Amino acid sequence: MQFAFLLLSPLMGALLLGFLAAPRPAARLNVAVAAVTLAASLWLAVDVLAEGPHTAMGDLFFLDSFNVFLVVLTAFVGLTTAIFSGPYMHNELTHGRIDSQRLRLYHAMYQLFCFGMLLGFTTNNIGILWVSLELSTMATVMLVSLYRTTASIAAAWKYFILCGMGIALALFGTVLIFYASLHVLGHGNEALTWTLLKQHADKLDPAVLSIAFCFLMVGYGTKVGLAPMHTWLPDAHGEGPTPVSAVLSGLLLNLALYALVRCKLLVDAATGTHLAGNIMIGFGLLSLVVAAFSLHRQRDVKRMFSFSSIEHMGLMTFAFGIGTHLASFAALLHMTVHSLVKSGIFFTVGHAAQAMGTQKMAEIRGLIRHHPAIGWGLIVGTAAIAGFPPFGVFVSEFLLFTAALESYPWTVGVLLLGLLIAMAALFRFVQQMVFGEAPETARPVAANMLPVYVHLALTLLLGLAIPAFLADWYGTAARLIAGGGA
Repeated sequence: MQFAFLLLSPLMGALLLGFLAAPRPAARLNVAVAAVTLAASLWLAVDVLAEGPHTAMGDLFFLDSFNVFLVVLTAFVGLTTAIFSGPYMHNELTHGRIDSQRLRLYHAMYQLFCFGMLLGFTTNNIGILWVSLELSTMATVMLVSLYRTTASIAAAWKYFILCGMGIALALFGTVLIFYASLHVLGHGNEALTWTLLKQHADKLDPAVLSIAFCFLMVGYGTKVGLAPMHTWLPDAHGEGPTPVSAVLSGLLLNLALYALVRCKLLVDAATGTHLAGNIMIGFGLLSLVVAAFSLHRQRDVKRMFSFSSIEHMGLMTFAFGIGTHLASFAALLHMTVHSLVKSGIFFTVGHAAQAMGTQKMAEIRGLIRHHPAIGWGLIVGTAAIAGFPPFGVFVSEFLLFTAALESYPWTVGVLLLGLLIAMAALFRFVQQMVFGEAPETARPVAANMLPVYVHLALTLLLGLAIPAFLADWYGTAARLIAGGGA
């Protein structure tokens, strides 16, 4: 029953919204569908936490503390983004950036994207996981090109080509896993079933699994936005509607990283080595350093925060690469707070760009004087994502540093340098946008800041005191990822 609501809700919502032309009823229906999806995800989470990992609908779906946590996070951010996008997209319609037909396309593709995400997190088949990522990619390609400008179409095309190449490499890696499992599980769907693969991982050919992970790392790593495969991400953020930037950074990157972690668990069990983890550590550190220095070269506010997403995805990849219980706990917490804060920042940036009529940081000034809610939202959100206490990002990064000191102490210097350089870039630009006199061209905007306040409040709560049930949830998922069982 839960799956019927969880998966059919966004799928049916996409079909209905594709035919609903009236802007305001469509926005309300978009929110209602997202609310039903969140309710179903919470219902599902309660079952998993009470009963433990289990399959559903035969062996088609698999749920454990790791993926059901991501299902709830996805549904929650999906709801708050739907709430934000109502007035935001209405403003875009009012100012002629889109028409009613494109608004209808936006709502339909948004729910199709959510369906692809939830399917990917819950499927028990690594082939379907690949398909779900491709589905989510196709939906977001349509969303990135929504404005139909030369720049947005070019960004969507670049996104499609680069991620298409990445997903093709991931497909080849999946085929290699299938090849390795043929002699153990046969030629049927069982050879791609996650639970069976994990159960028989020690019987799989370690050489083939090692080669497969190299392809999977580059393929899914492209979708994660890891350097040097990251170049699609700033363009997609810069040219697409702001709600798309929020779900790209806050949700889609998580699904690709989830796929990588699942594959790492298979390779670790098959090879008995830390090869996969070492590869993830290398890509994570490289992404952190590249993003930190790239932040200083940005002129567009959305592109700047897209490089911040690359930085934080690098941190999560690094943490999952270490693979210890503490590092996995830190990665899960960081995944939570990053999704909350970064989506909240993009909400704020979207309203700031509407108020100033531009995304160029040099032309955005005086946000606190012109629109105090937007200005304070941006400065507080930036402090949170930069890792200032007492926000949750500070706690997750502190735990990550502790895990790195225990396992790879030589990496701490690289981590510290990258984070300091990134923090300097963020405040170098943000303080100029927030303070000073607003330009004469600034216009009033109906800003819906409620989702921003909710996200930042939750991040503050996770920094001050993680609720006991949530800490247990993270701990159970971390033990699963670290190899200690669920």
